[in-house]
Amino acid sequence: MESSTYFNFFSERKVLLIILLNSATIFLQGFELSKAFSFWLNHFDNFFTIYFVFELSKNIKQQGFSNFWQSAWNRFDFVLVALALPSLLYWFGRETGNQGLDFLLIFRTARVFKFMRFFRFIPGVQSLLAGINRALKASVLVIVTFLIYNFIVAIIACSLFQDLSPEYFGNPLSALYSTFKIFTVEGWYEIPESMMANGNLTIFQEVGIKFFFIVILLTGGIFGLSLVNSVFVDAMVMDNNDELEVKVDDLNKKIDLLTAEIRQQQTSKFSPQE
Repeated sequence: MESSTYFNFFSERKVLLIILLNSATIFLQGFELSKAFSFWLNHFDNFFTIYFVFELSKNIKQQGFSNFWQSAWNRFDFVLVALALPSLLYWFGRETGNQGLDFLLIFRTARVFKFMRFFRFIPGVQSLLAGINRALKASVLVIVTFLIYNFIVAIIACSLFQDLSPEYFGNPLSALYSTFKIFTVEGWYEIPESMMANGNLTIFQEVGIKFFFIVILLTGGIFGLSLVNSVFVDAMVMDNNDELEVKVDDLNKKIDLLTAEIRQQQTSKFSPQE
């Protein structure tokens, strides 16, 4: 009876409820609150950490460490709990005036990732994660090519416009960011317009700047980024397409068998009897 009650305390519904309450606590701690309210929020947060420690221990005891570690979700939970543990040392040590443990509070940032455990309860999440993994593998070459092209264009833009627009192309790192910003097609026209407004340029220089950024937009933004998206999405739904193709093949086989059976019946019906 006690064992049943113990495991029921860590049922999926209760774990999900604790995750939601912990996420709400993390959200509230981002506001300027009274000392009393913050005090109780900190205690609640540490309670949640202790709860997850016992829940992790229960899973390891129930499954065995080797079986437990085979699951990616279990490894993720283990890392989150391990990162949250140092903040408990500060919680217990502050009563004794041990202020040297203040730096351990930085590990509390790991708490926000606990909310990601919520995804394990979403139906079909394993299939979704498998699709993402498959899409990443299928599109890695396209992504690398896109990044290389971004790097090449950034170096060229840095060489051409370093003096004209140091804000956007003053160094290779700024040029990389500015080029990627143009590739995303978000406010791409603001950069060339700012460049032309900063200096006294001839009509040919302005036309050249406009042409350069239009080419970047077409090749990197409209064509390049669209290609990356299309390859990624196609790989994501590939499993669904394969399943649909199998169903269509099975349906065609059944139709062929049914057609052959109908023809056989018609042949035996109209054949001369002995």
